[in-house]
Amino acid sequence: MSYDVETVRSHFPSLRSGVAHFDGPGGSQTPAPVAEAVATTMTSSISNRGRVTAAERRADDIVTGARAAMADLLGADPRGIVFGRSATDLTFHLARTLSSAWGPGDEVVVSRLDHDANVRPWVLAADAVGATVRWVDFDPATGELGPDAVRDVVHERTRLVAVTAASNLIGTRPDVRAIADVVHAVGALLWVDGVHATAHVGTDLAASGADFWVCSPYKFLGPHLGVLAADPALLETLRPAKLVPSSDAVPERFELGTLPYELLAGTTAAVDFLAGLAGDAEGGRRERLVAAYERIEEHEAGLLARLESRLARVPGLTVWSRAARRTPTLLLTVEGRDPQDLRAALAERDISAPAGHFYAWECSHHLGLGTTGGVRVGLAAYTDEADVDRLADALDELCGAS
Repeated sequence: MSYDVETVRSHFPSLRSGVAHFDGPGGSQTPAPVAEAVATTMTSSISNRGRVTAAERRADDIVTGARAAMADLLGADPRGIVFGRSATDLTFHLARTLSSAWGPGDEVVVSRLDHDANVRPWVLAADAVGATVRWVDFDPATGELGPDAVRDVVHERTRLVAVTAASNLIGTRPDVRAIADVVHAVGALLWVDGVHATAHVGTDLAASGADFWVCSPYKFLGPHLGVLAADPALLETLRPAKLVPSSDAVPERFELGTLPYELLAGTTAAVDFLAGLAGDAEGGRRERLVAAYERIEEHEAGLLARLESRLARVPGLTVWSRAARRTPTLLLTVEGRDPQDLRAALAERDISAPAGHFYAWECSHHLGLGTTGGVRVGLAAYTDEADVDRLADALDELCGAS
């Protein structure tokens, strides 16, 4: 069965406005079933979690259901799924927890390819305990970050390496499994920022070799919150700061305060929607998600090839997304044009493609783009060929292509 993008698009009320959305890397559009799950939960009889009243049971079922859904999406154990306000918030929280065991002489490794949410929490945590920060550079000409670059900076005093599964700025997808092998060979932990990758590529926590994987449902059609996946046995060894009466069980010990039940219900709905994109694939939700992501990747790859063939003919336009393995995310600059002016010109044509560094502070500077960055174009499961052609035509017009 072919991927029916028009049927997919019919579930997204926001697409009826006629705007061509290439802003998915900053937050995807939301299908109706997700919004309905959020609204239904907020207007239902609900209370704090428990198993006595119907309202308590509803809250409890929503939490356990969301853990199961995210475990299916990430190939993880539901007992190792932690919810937080955002991926940034979870990273800060766990950085403080993990670094409590570090001290002078210990080292943490961060990369210049990453969003600052996977850089600054580790830098600040290391500074607070006197540990050393070491940096991994990527090749600005190709956008590649390979395991050898990591191997060059790790040793027996390395405690943790933080790296992205996909750059939110230029789309590069490092070989996480190969990096994990390097990291584990020196006895360190691997923290993976999967925020951008999880929207485009099927995830298997165990196969990736990551010890921790963080992501954000609002990047893959869901509500605004963060998710951490890890082996529950690893989480059992960590003692985060928490309130005295709050649960000491894993994963609850890492979740501060009452969970946002409506957002968890929306997260489950988003995972179910993604599983529904598997077409006639059979099996449980995990199997259907694997099949769905294969179809999504094929769809997005076709659109990316179509767009790149057009962009290659636009005068003065530079594409900074050059890695062999990457998400369908392009960073563009045009000679003599301020990215923000180009963004505004596209917006006037009902094309949403934002501009900037997108918190990939080190990455943008390493590319020589500084704080200005570029225009970021992100393709998604709901992008169609008509939108790609609209964008290409607009760039042709704005840049004076013949």
